[in-house]
Amino acid sequence: MVTLKERQICAIKQMLNLNQAQTKSVAAEPVWKILIYDRIGQDIISPLISIRELRELAVTLHVQLHSDRDSIPDVPAIYFCAPTDENLGRICQDFQNGLYDVYHLNFLSPISRQKLEDLAAAALQANCVANIHKVYDQYVNFITLEDDMFVLKHQNSDNLSYYAINRANTQDVEMEAIMDSIVDSLFSVFVTLGNVPIIRCPKNTAAEMVARKLEKKLRENLWDARNNLFHVDASQAGAFSFQRPLLIVLDRNVDMATPLHHTWTYQALAHDVLDLALNRVTVEDEEKPVGGARPKGRSCDLDSRDRFWMSHKGSPFPTVAEAIQEELEQYRNSEDEIKKLKSTMGIDAESEVAFSMVNDNTARLTSAVNSLPQLMEMKRLIDMHTKIATSILNYIKARRLDSFFELEEKIMSKAALDRSLTEILSEGEFGLAEDKMRLFIIHYICNNVPDAEFQRIQGILQEAGCDLSPMPYIQRWKSIMQRSAVPVTTSHYEGGGTKTVSMFSKLVSQGSSFVMEGVKNLVVKRHNLPVTKITEQLMECRSGGDIDEYVYLDPKLLKGGETAPKNRSSFQDAIVFIVGGGNYIEYQNLVDFIKQKQTANSTRRIIYGASTLNNAKQFLKQLSLLGQEIRNTN
Repeated sequence: MVTLKERQICAIKQMLNLNQAQTKSVAAEPVWKILIYDRIGQDIISPLISIRELRELAVTLHVQLHSDRDSIPDVPAIYFCAPTDENLGRICQDFQNGLYDVYHLNFLSPISRQKLEDLAAAALQANCVANIHKVYDQYVNFITLEDDMFVLKHQNSDNLSYYAINRANTQDVEMEAIMDSIVDSLFSVFVTLGNVPIIRCPKNTAAEMVARKLEKKLRENLWDARNNLFHVDASQAGAFSFQRPLLIVLDRNVDMATPLHHTWTYQALAHDVLDLALNRVTVEDEEKPVGGARPKGRSCDLDSRDRFWMSHKGSPFPTVAEAIQEELEQYRNSEDEIKKLKSTMGIDAESEVAFSMVNDNTARLTSAVNSLPQLMEMKRLIDMHTKIATSILNYIKARRLDSFFELEEKIMSKAALDRSLTEILSEGEFGLAEDKMRLFIIHYICNNVPDAEFQRIQGILQEAGCDLSPMPYIQRWKSIMQRSAVPVTTSHYEGGGTKTVSMFSKLVSQGSSFVMEGVKNLVVKRHNLPVTKITEQLMECRSGGDIDEYVYLDPKLLKGGETAPKNRSSFQDAIVFIVGGGNYIEYQNLVDFIKQKQTANSTRRIIYGASTLNNAKQFLKQLSLLGQEIRNTN
């Protein structure tokens, strides 16, 4: 089965091959070329193709469109950018200056007829029409971070943020532009997958606006005989099986507690405390720099090429620490074997006997030499993950993140707390102000908090230096949700919770580099978050509850009914898309859920997508802005 990520890589490699399909035959002389991209193009390529791979694809130079560039004759220039007025203006300027001899223009999303005519007029004026070899619409305007995860924007993602969609004074025109931008990117995802989905979404939300616009766009394309992008020929069969996938478009308002939740898995922690972005994380060096210089950071790539990351990104943090320790033991054993071999061969002491032993040991030496590159790579990964995990561990200890995680799991799963929340929040040394704020908002969302308690806790938080501006918005959100057709039931989070197991026996006994004292070894109970519960019901085509209210849209039907057909068999593939920002906690929860659903004769898959990817700190900031707006209008 081909994943979304593989299909997008394939599309980009074909573009870098001057839009010719890559052949398996013996490669001819490579055509050296240069790649010119804008910031969006850079964000799309960087998680998918490394600089080394670009070199292998004969790209000698890759530069920003809006940088000072020198003229390079005789080399094809591949442009990869969004068809914005600013970008097109710069391309026209390049035509005027005659920077390159051959232009291949690739736009991330379709360029309008008008803009194309303006571009042609500029080429005529610059007398370089013959130099423009190809103009392509690429339909790759989304960023794939995992085989089964994508986001729409990274840089300038504020345009599509929860704040942009929910603020009070958004003009209709602005809202239309946000929705169109989301729909364009989602359309690109389905063109890349080669499938037309069946769409479900809740009524009267931003998600419904997106779903209806997308259905219209897909339907228009399907009935357009000349430009249908979903003609499936045998070689280009869709990414999914013969069954069509289900697209579930949800609004961030479905679940406001999870984006603020403290987390316990490796990838989500890296995103929460180290700002993991585009599969890259920057870890500051331990050594303090001399003088007032800023500490240097080390950039670490965490992607599918990293074996350890792929197997442990969804594991609880203590498990990761133990796994790093095991890898280290394994590495040391291999290293010892090579050292032993050296001494038995007498490489250290040049003696006569050594030469007589050479023959017996040659085979062993050959295998040891062959394993050296793997050992070096293993050492590099162990060092990198030790550095990242140590950095996360320091944050866990400094901010007591394990305790926050345990408390929030209890609150969300309706378990009794050992001490009252007022007592916990009054502790001076307990986490940062933002951590306390996150805990309180989750408590407020999941429980009916009496006014007196609310005021008392607000006073405590104010003393602790918390910014209380998110509260007016959260209060308004809760009251709207309680009145709406789909009330947020606090039972959404049932079945969660944690248990503490014996302390890190392995780590303690092996003299680990991780000092885990004072950190709880929490094991998380497997449970489904609200988004996962909705996905399960819709994939299984169950009726009942809030799900009956969901709109049903099928772009292949000329006149679509909006109610789901009865007795439909369940879906094998689903794409879950969150309007207003997603997070790694939900992604991991869906991954765990679908793993349980696999059977011997059916593979089921879920792709998780979101307009943007926010960690709790960024999401809290957006809630603050929304709360300040309410305060200012009152």
